[in-house]
Amino acid sequence: MDRPDLELVLAVRQHGSLVMAARALHVAPSAVTKRLAALEARLGLRLFQRTTRRVSATAEGDTLCERAVHLLRAFDEVEAELRERQAEPAGPIRIAATFGFGRRWLGPALADFQARHPGTQVQLQLTEQLPDLAVEGFDGAIWLWNAPSERAAEWVSRRLAPNQRVLVAAPIYIERHGAPRSLQDLSAHACLVVRENGGGPGQRFDHWRLQRSGDPQVQHVPVSGPLSSNSGEQVRDWCLAGHGIMLRSLWDIAPQLASGELVRVLNSHAMPDADIHWLAPYRAQTPRRIRLLIDFLVQRFGQEPWKRSLSAAAKPSAPPAPRRKR
Repeated sequence: MDRPDLELVLAVRQHGSLVMAARALHVAPSAVTKRLAALEARLGLRLFQRTTRRVSATAEGDTLCERAVHLLRAFDEVEAELRERQAEPAGPIRIAATFGFGRRWLGPALADFQARHPGTQVQLQLTEQLPDLAVEGFDGAIWLWNAPSERAAEWVSRRLAPNQRVLVAAPIYIERHGAPRSLQDLSAHACLVVRENGGGPGQRFDHWRLQRSGDPQVQHVPVSGPLSSNSGEQVRDWCLAGHGIMLRSLWDIAPQLASGELVRVLNSHAMPDADIHWLAPYRAQTPRRIRLLIDFLVQRFGQEPWKRSLSAAAKPSAPPAPRRKR
């Protein structure tokens, strides 16, 4: 059985007529009749029941057609893969990502990738709710969480970069209210809460999940304060203005930490499970352009480029050169 046989049985089932199937395949009706009869004779099975009005698939015919759909798709994917190996990667790439990371870090990275591979067309959709990737036609998503448990068997996941959410405040807030010395002290402070959609499973906005460095135990700390928002940028602005303590990703606030506009509090604690992941629907053959993009993003984000400004700020400045005597 070869590819034309598979295309033949699918056309006959779809149109319910040998004549209509012949038109769809651009062959004579007599050719369809002969090929179908020869295929049934070779298999020793009746694939279609013929009447004067309609041709309908038997149980065996339906089984063959279902397998034919997957086999023909595999043929197409193999051919596309071979074509891509011979030429510059080309074609659309449709990506979903959160607003914050998407605008600040992913957007520039995708522009650089597209410039490197001009045959690709990259479509980025920013959203705070993780889409049903397969149903909505996305090639993948860059997300701050791993695949949801209910999707783990249907999606593939790859970590692009580690990430930490840390506790920070503006120096003016620390001057007025002091810095917390323990997690319990947070209950006496104004905590700025981000009420974003699409967070981790079981996440409560009024509970921060914090973990001490080197300690596997995660503590759920209830927090409260007079200000909260569904916008992380708004909460960051409130924090910069000295209105309270917030829990925020390092990639989002590294410049403010480097400049001293924000300072960390309870430095030994951070929020776990906020790493940056590539999520995608499972597919037997991933197009080369998608594989190249994933490798590009791993290289781009794996070294946590947002930490460079922190490292530069931590380096002591060189002492001034001694003045020469005249």
